[in-house]
Amino acid sequence: MDDKNESNIRQMREIKIEKVIVNIGVGQSGEPLERAKKVLGQLTSQKVCTRRAKNTIKDFGIRKGEPIACLVTLRKDRAIDFLKKAMDAIGNKINSSGFDDFGNFSFGIKEHIDIPGTKYVPELGIIGMDVIVNLERPGYRIKRKKIRKSRIGKHHQITKKEAIDFFQKNFGIEVI
Repeated sequence: MDDKNESNIRQMREIKIEKVIVNIGVGQSGEPLERAKKVLGQLTSQKVCTRRAKNTIKDFGIRKGEPIACLVTLRKDRAIDFLKKAMDAIGNKINSSGFDDFGNFSFGIKEHIDIPGTKYVPELGIIGMDVIVNLERPGYRIKRKKIRKSRIGKHHQITKKEAIDFFQKNFGIEVI
């Protein structure tokens, strides 16, 4: 009985990648946004969503409600495959300031052609992107469900150190 409880506890403490979000912020609608959507679609083989401006910024010429960015959310195997390619693009080195206190982290890729297997297409140009990785443990569903929603306990949350250890062990990255 003790061994069974220990294995259940170990299983509940396992960290996994919930989702990987790839975001390209163009800052204007029209042709640049369409090029970014094509690049993101080619990289991920998935439908691309557009995001609209929340506020009007006159200095940048952005109006509220204007589409200015696009993103894709990857889960399960697609997320892990893309993340491995993205890590190669940045040389498997991540700054420790990219990790937050809840185990999530993000990094930027300056040029999409740095990702292995991507070819330069002159019509699309070169586009940079942000990659956001969200980690979770079993039991995190309790904060997303509609009926009897609850919060995650303090001891069950993923810390910055646990997230860094997870990525060093599973992806072989170097944290600077």
